[in-house]
Amino acid sequence: MTMPQPPKHDPARRNARVGPVLLPAEGRKGEPPVWPLPGKMSGAEREAWAQLWATPQAVAWEQMGWTRTVARYCRVMVAAEKTDATAALLAQVTALEDRLGLTPKSMRLLLWQIASDEVGVQREKSQGARDRIKAVG
Repeated sequence: MTMPQPPKHDPARRNARVGPVLLPAEGRKGEPPVWPLPGKMSGAEREAWAQLWATPQAVAWEQMGWTRTVARYCRVMVAAEKTDATAALLAQVTALEDRLGLTPKSMRLLLWQIASDEVGVQREKSQGARDRIKAVG
């Protein structure tokens, strides 16, 4: 009689990623998507929606079609920021933040990294050097 083999800890995945997904440091460009949930947006939701869709993570959300999930997060986040928010509402916000890659830990788990703005860094370095150089008369 043969012993059954334990399951593989790292099964081969058909669409496995090789490395991290680099997200642009400047965030997603353009207008936010159309609000997908029923009902009218509140002013606070409109403002949060625009801010969320300007983040680097929004580039990944758009590629994966997570518009409705981001809208639910936006709605729950705005409600959770009120003074009478319940612990259950705060827990929902925390869970959605993790799913959407809005915390450092969740970004590591999703293999998302913010690409460094090397051109901007070089620009700042050269500006700093110019500020230190003085003409001698």
